[in-house]
Amino acid sequence: MPGTIMHSPILAPTVALVAWSLVMWTWMYATRLPAMFKAKMKSDPYAPRGEQMNQLPAEVRWKADNYNHLMEQPTIFYAITLALALMGEGSGINLTLAWTYVGLRVVHSLVQAVINKIELRFVIFVLSSLALIGLTFNAAMVLF
Repeated sequence: MPGTIMHSPILAPTVALVAWSLVMWTWMYATRLPAMFKAKMKSDPYAPRGEQMNQLPAEVRWKADNYNHLMEQPTIFYAITLALALMGEGSGINLTLAWTYVGLRVVHSLVQAVINKIELRFVIFVLSSLALIGLTFNAAMVLF
């Protein structure tokens, strides 16, 4: 239709993961700032990276660790979902894989932020990585 902008369905899980990252950002600061005030921490620009944060309780640090994780591998997810959207391949199995990836990353976040069981986190991470590999394989099959 003239004047209508069409969008790929795979953009929904892409935006959902961005929104989840912002939820984790909020949770991180909602726990970190009160803990910093309680510990009477002063910012030290000369402290080695992250050293000051080690003074905070582990349960507080877990949220920040997870937020950092959401800035790592998911960047590949964003790239591949945008590529699939541009190629017109953002539905069907690719949409299912994208939602699977997002769901697993949310579960990973909750596990890390609440109980931080490393073995469980690793299994969830591997499963989400398999979804990401599937998306990449499917994109490569279209391109090459």
